[in-house]
Amino acid sequence: MLLVALWLPSLASAQQPAAEAGNTHTVLVMGDSLSAAYGLSVKQGWVALTADRIQQQQPGWKLVNASISGETTAGGASRLAGELQRHQPAVVVIELGANDGLRGLSLKQTRDNLERMVKAAQAAKAKVLLIGMRIPPNYGPDYTRGFEANYRDLAGQYQTALVPFLLEPIASDRAAFQADNLHPVAAAQPQLRDHVWPALQPLLD
Repeated sequence: MLLVALWLPSLASAQQPAAEAGNTHTVLVMGDSLSAAYGLSVKQGWVALTADRIQQQQPGWKLVNASISGETTAGGASRLAGELQRHQPAVVVIELGANDGLRGLSLKQTRDNLERMVKAAQAAKAKVLLIGMRIPPNYGPDYTRGFEANYRDLAGQYQTALVPFLLEPIASDRAAFQADNLHPVAAAQPQLRDHVWPALQPLLD
């Protein structure tokens, strides 16, 4: 059973400092508040924790967090070209879509925007990890199923890595969320890192 923790009304922007200078490969994260450590110190978020693990376990890599408050798939698609030019990433992690669902945007619009991002990243010779979201059943079964299927279908079509649902390890645990019942607490962030890592780590070769 999913909590209202899955819907994101507003997001806090955060930039993850780059890893040590001299690293030659970059992981670029394009996300919303779930990746921007909303309500927490940036260092407590799952993306920053992932950056720490990359520094420890993957010499020659760094992570840049380009997640922004309130980001939709349209916003991510419009920003991606600049981020690709700026950072020239070898891996792009796309964690977007929750705000599209919150606003009831069309499934096709969300899919088209995600597809634009995947294609742009791959055209820039970057590997892609697509991180999915889910929406509550009150949006109707067709919309709910279609929303989830967007990620799975795009990952299959473009042969990207996939995490079907970022919040899967904590979605049913109210204690894992802040008082707003929307954003994970600091103690839950390592679970998100560990959930994403098996899909991300193989891309860091």
